[in-house]
Amino acid sequence: MILPEGIYALTSAPHSLGRSNIEVSKQILKSGVKILQYREKAKKPKAMYEECLILRKLTQEADAIFIVNDFLDLALAVDADGVHVGQDDLPIDVVRKIVGPKRMIGLSTHSPHQAQAAVKNGADYIGVGPLYKTQTKTDVCDPVGLEYLRYVVENLDIPFVAIGGIKEHNLAEVIRNGAKTVALVTEIVGSEDIQGTISRINNIFNK
Repeated sequence: MILPEGIYALTSAPHSLGRSNIEVSKQILKSGVKILQYREKAKKPKAMYEECLILRKLTQEADAIFIVNDFLDLALAVDADGVHVGQDDLPIDVVRKIVGPKRMIGLSTHSPHQAQAAVKNGADYIGVGPLYKTQTKTDVCDPVGLEYLRYVVENLDIPFVAIGGIKEHNLAEVIRNGAKTVALVTEIVGSEDIQGTISRINNIFNK
């Protein structure tokens, strides 16, 4: 399974202008986005399971990859395409034992050392960031800047997604520094016109 180029979309219920993750995700997938990560921190397991069942169906219908953040049991329960974990979660080799050989495993990284370890330990792709200051997560580290992005581009042969504070106004800068897959969260889910926003973002990628 290959990490798609372009927009890597994530859910974020607190930033979705009162709309549900389902409603927002339908608009995202209708716009042609080919990878969606379910990132939810505050809901009960049953509620997350019920949402993910619907999102799994929607992503399959849209021929898009469905990734679940953090919750390995949830990913298995809904037959997600992959999982995304952080530095403080279970080690990659343990995650692989749990989710099996076919599911993608993404790992958030914030430094060259962490990126090198991710490659060594068998991650399928890495998150590179946060590139800029972000308000989406409360437990996020300080911005790592474009220097780390350039390091990954120049030194490592692993698919990656650039993430963290990326907006329409700085996306071109991120792409110029070598990113081909870019995560945008609030810029998309917080937009009143999701499809229009995605269309403008795609135009930046196409340039």
